[in-house]
Amino acid sequence: MNIFLVIIIVVAIVLAIVSGLNSALSWLLWVALIVGVIALIAFLFRVISGNKRV
Repeated sequence: MNIFLVIIIVVAIVLAIVSGLNSALSWLLWVALIVGVIALIAFLFRVISGNKRV
């Protein structure tokens, strides 16, 4: 019975870690999308304005 309890605890810990990683990855995906959109807007603004900075 003790082995069964240890297996349940290990599975619960693994599921908690995986769900935490999933939520962190989801948050990072949104951050990456927002930064990508900002970079696209900046690029389009530079192309439309014709400013040639090197």
